[in-house]
Amino acid sequence: MKEKLKVYLTDQGHEVSDMGPFSLDEDDDYPDFVKPVAEAVVQDPERRGILVGGSGFGEAMCANRVSGARALVFYGPMLPTGAVDIKGRESQDPYEIVRLSRVHNNSNILSLGVRFIKEDEILEAVRIFLSTPFSMDERHLRRIKKLD
Repeated sequence: MKEKLKVYLTDQGHEVSDMGPFSLDEDDDYPDFVKPVAEAVVQDPERRGILVGGSGFGEAMCANRVSGARALVFYGPMLPTGAVDIKGRESQDPYEIVRLSRVHNNSNILSLGVRFIKEDEILEAVRIFLSTPFSMDERHLRRIKKLD
């Protein structure tokens, strides 16, 4: 999936830096690859990171230990149950969590749980993640400052 994402992102005009792994080794440790991604993202506010993992959770936990990294876990589109969208309306958007993470939290890393997501869903989540702007609302800025 990582190789397909690289082609997709390049075709969309994005510059891609692959930080590994470069071959499948079931004994490697994802923190060895995730931490450099998080550090690179934090050093450049215009940069975003995309992590490809089985569940995406361990990768996000690792990334979020780097001060300034704000990783979102995405493991598939879902319609919220009893939830509302940003404007207080009942949401019918299965990618609402990706949008909210950008608008409210200025998430800078998307951690994908590829065992649970189809390729077209991954590409849509990535598209939304990269195209959704942060709101810049004072309350969100204040909260992010406390996180960092």
